Amino acid sequence: MIQRKQTIFLLLAVILTVVCLCLPLASFTPESAVGGKSVMYNLWITSPDGAYDFSVWALFAILLITCPVSIVAIFSYRNRITQSRFCMFNMLLTLGWYVVFAVMAFNVQEAGNKLAVSFPAVLPVISLILYFMARKAILADEALVRSADRIR
Repeated sequence: MIQRKQTIFLLLAVILTVVCLCLPLASFTPESAVGGKSVMYNLWITSPDGAYDFSVWALFAILLITCPVSIVAIFSYRNRITQSRFCMFNMLLTLGWYVVFAVMAFNVQEAGNKLAVSFPAVLPVISLILYFMARKAILADEALVRSADRIR
């Protein structure tokens, strides 16, 4: 059924992912006093002169993949094993997002910039926790169904 608690967990994870896609992740300023502050989004980096650098597109692509997978997981409630695999896939993608984010942040700092991470960079961690809770609830439902089948 769609009214289960894992559906709410997955829906909240989708909402947090969409919010993270729209908000800035970090800002960085050069070590020297010359230059302004650049802002990093999931898809681009906005430089102080208004130019866009799309070198961080992989962050956007990873989070963009997790949204439809979560929605498919919500509506595949009849097949709980597949639903739990979708949750595991999203957890791996979210961890991969953090690996890519760490590489991008390291490259920004290596270029002589000070990096300041914003709050939206934490939202995928919350989504990761929600995916874990949804998967745990899905597997609990599957165990309950299997135990009920043994009684018959």
